[in-house]
Amino acid sequence: MPTRVPGPTIDTTASWSPLSLFQLFFTTSVVRTIICNTNANAAKRLQSGLKFAWIPLTMRDFYIFLAILLYSGLVSVHERGTYWRKEWPYNFRFPGDTMTRDRFEAIMWSLHLSKPEDDEANNTKKGTAEYDRLFKIKPLYTELTNACKSHFQPYQNISIYERMVASKARISTQQYMKAKPTKWGYKLFVLADSHTAYTWNFVVYEGKSVFTPGQGLSYTSVMDWMPFPLLGGGYTLFVDNFYSSPALFEELRRRNTGACGTIRTNRIGFPQTKRNNLPKKAERGDLRWIRKGNVLFVKWMDTREVTMCSTVHEAFSGQTVKRKVKEGGVWQTKTVPVPDAVADYNRSMGGVDLSDALIGYCSVHHKTMKWYKTFLFHFVDIAVVNSFLLHKELHKNNSTKPYTQKKFREKLLTEMVSFAKQSEPQPSPRPPPTSCMPEYYGDDASKGRKNCRRCLDAGIPKVKTPVYCRKCQVPLCLTSKRNCFKDWHDSKF
Repeated sequence: MPTRVPGPTIDTTASWSPLSLFQLFFTTSVVRTIICNTNANAAKRLQSGLKFAWIPLTMRDFYIFLAILLYSGLVSVHERGTYWRKEWPYNFRFPGDTMTRDRFEAIMWSLHLSKPEDDEANNTKKGTAEYDRLFKIKPLYTELTNACKSHFQPYQNISIYERMVASKARISTQQYMKAKPTKWGYKLFVLADSHTAYTWNFVVYEGKSVFTPGQGLSYTSVMDWMPFPLLGGGYTLFVDNFYSSPALFEELRRRNTGACGTIRTNRIGFPQTKRNNLPKKAERGDLRWIRKGNVLFVKWMDTREVTMCSTVHEAFSGQTVKRKVKEGGVWQTKTVPVPDAVADYNRSMGGVDLSDALIGYCSVHHKTMKWYKTFLFHFVDIAVVNSFLLHKELHKNNSTKPYTQKKFREKLLTEMVSFAKQSEPQPSPRPPPTSCMPEYYGDDASKGRKNCRRCLDAGIPKVKTPVYCRKCQVPLCLTSKRNCFKDWHDSKF
């Protein structure tokens, strides 16, 4: 059993709203760092000569921006600009009532996670060992992984697998994986809790060049990225045949961690005896097993031959599964024996599929030309899903019914908008002016011109003026040839 108590490590007696759970992962310090670096990036773009409307990003605007991202996962349209269309059949009230489209696009365009000047310093190190390929996502990446590990302790069964984040950006960290539903993108090694599907730790794969030679990527990706001092012992790790090897399983056992997974028969250390092979015409449920030291190897016939490796299982304890088979031209359900390792592997790796399904459901992913923004969207998805899973665990402890993920996202969106409106101090209203004085509509005499009120009353249309009375709020001509400002006030008072 795990040496540490599994479950949420936060105060389970407190009342946690969806937003307060989300802010465990997107902390105030992280949000302020993103806001500061986004403002710095926008200033850099403006200084370089790019022309776009920019107002410094605030806490209010950033949370509205996040809320729109969540909304886009709940309400899908073909083009992002459709969210701001007011005519039927679209006529969305949100997000147009809280943020203009131009403001959202300006934030999306300038969004930045690291300091622009530090990016330039890192770019000068390209081609050297000091260059950091993931530098642009490090401020959020590091904080999020620490938060994932801090707020939840996994249950007994855990699994490491590869997750793909969809992207076709042509950079060195992009991968192609033929067997994955998402074939092009960035690869993450994910350590997930099999019971809840909580993403407990993850590492972005940077390429083979960052790995030191030795046992290989499948060995290092497990040993280097399982923080044993923090995780503790007593766990059973489930992996697929990319990771499984006798050397890895033996080392995990020495560290008080069991292991189970499918394995390739050409792995170093796999018993190469032919006496224990399944017959050529093996029937469903036939199995063979052999033990080498502390490691059990099992071959089992399902629709095809399955080869397993484990340090925590018996070969067979009488478990069975139901399978549909065709006998005499008729399909019927048949009960077949199944090795313990296969039964537990199927149950535990199901948590992996659930983890990907939860993150893919209502994802906030948007197409972008910048690779680090793709990661930002995925990090938001991880934070939302982990918050939802903490919410479920807290309600399970209290024996109350939790929200569905859709309802949880809706509540989180609502709370984000409310939090945004409260996060900025409301400016105190200016006292109304007490005297009639001329002022300009725009910054100078060339902008914001309106039709003169006195000229309109006199039947003279389309005489525009940038001058208005600050008390009466009436546009009036004020030139060397025409002083409607004076004449209008003389006739009124």
